[in-house]
Amino acid sequence: MTKLGGSTNGVTMANTVCRTICWTPIWNKDREGVGLEHLLLTEFVSDSIVLAFDEEHGPFRLTYRLTWDESWRLRDANLVATTDRSTKSLSLRTDGQGQWQDGDGQPNAELDGCVDVDIWPTPFTNSFPIRREPMVVGERRQFRMAWISAPNLTIHPQLQAYTRLSDRLYLFENLNGSGFTAQLPVDEDGIVLDYPGLFRRVIDSR
Repeated sequence: MTKLGGSTNGVTMANTVCRTICWTPIWNKDREGVGLEHLLLTEFVSDSIVLAFDEEHGPFRLTYRLTWDESWRLRDANLVATTDRSTKSLSLRTDGQGQWQDGDGQPNAELDGCVDVDIWPTPFTNSFPIRREPMVVGERRQFRMAWISAPNLTIHPQLQAYTRLSDRLYLFENLNGSGFTAQLPVDEDGIVLDYPGLFRRVIDSR
């Protein structure tokens, strides 16, 4: 028996052996419902397959495996993105304190200070700052994220902010100058339910 463990100021974590969550992408109205993420979630590990469509690269498949500690500090990230033209992979290691290395053990100084990872296209990684840094209602915090974009698997630091609006609702702000914001409802485990205009949860089995 494993569990997601702990509590985040009113968000109580449920016990589970293995939880399956699926989201469907809805950002492209011409292809709404085309694609799916299938996420397997256990206490300190997530394994996911994402099928999606990119306007430049066409359909692609992204697999990612993340591991973290009991405080939801990321430790390992392994990703593979495949299109009809190429396959790319990315491996990262972090000490949970803002120091990063690639899969060969070489430091990545550009990511210094990033504790969490944010992967496109999945709503799952939005849960890391929510789970790692419990906030009271009305509190706002800024985070320096390691932002990864598929299918190219480019990576760079990105400044973001989260505000806890109510027990299970957060305001997300992208602070890169785009002005993008979104209100994110979360479940009892602090995992994003629906991401307005981008993702809709379609399956959740425990």
